Amino acid sequence: MSDDNHTLPYPDASAEHPTLVIPGSTSAAATDAAPRTRRRWPWVVLIVVVVLALLVVAAEFIARAVLPGIVRSIVVEQLDLPADQQLDVETEGLLLPQLIGGSLDTLHLSTDSVTLEGITGAADVTATGVPLRGGDLGGASGTIRIDQEEFTSLLSGTDLPIESVEFAAPNATVGGSIDVFGSAVPLSLTLTPGAVDGDLELTPVAASIGGLDIDLDQLGSNLGSLGARLTEPQRVCIADQLPAGLTLTGLEIVEGAAVIDIDVDGAIVTDASLQEKGVCPS
Repeated sequence: MSDDNHTLPYPDASAEHPTLVIPGSTSAAATDAAPRTRRRWPWVVLIVVVVLALLVVAAEFIARAVLPGIVRSIVVEQLDLPADQQLDVETEGLLLPQLIGGSLDTLHLSTDSVTLEGITGAADVTATGVPLRGGDLGGASGTIRIDQEEFTSLLSGTDLPIESVEFAAPNATVGGSIDVFGSAVPLSLTLTPGAVDGDLELTPVAASIGGLDIDLDQLGSNLGSLGARLTEPQRVCIADQLPAGLTLTGLEIVEGAAVIDIDVDGAIVTDASLQEKGVCPS
């Protein structure tokens, strides 16, 4: 027999040979599935994070929409204000963490017109540390703006002859009349208002009698003890015209209004006596 056609030896059974994977087989699908799962996982996490963020934003918007109405209702009830009282309520910072913590960092209340204990004016108050589950405020301060008529009412306890008041920043000019030898003589005093120890202080800076300007020293010397009283700074207690929980800390004439700076006792929201009129020393 010829040796031209050589016979190939049988493969060694102990040798390792690569396994041929048939496309579409179960093992191929398993091999492809793992990478796809790993590629999909970051997108799932991203979607969950986005949804949670949207829920937080929605909750924040809801809180900002609902909270002002709740606060307004409480303030109107506590201060016995009219049901239709105009009152703007604003907060600062993210509300959700504050609501969860049970306290608002800052609460701003403002109104163009409110009447408290007979005095009507625009009010602007900022409170801090506002508890949501009851309790006193951490602190509060603000301003009350009143017109000339209301300012005249505040001066009712002075020795000054006051029938009218005109503002010309930074002063207020009061007009009235005094008795001189049995006759009523028109008197006008220009005063610079301020606040000292919770009282209103009026410091005379100019005067006129019968329409004629007169030096303050002459006014004092010509009218004796009456003139001396009129030219001295006047201290006026107005505590009996404000809620007891409010303390006068400053007063100035600005743009046709008397701007009263006040400090608010944090217990005014829980102590009814602080919502009543204060008392002046006898």
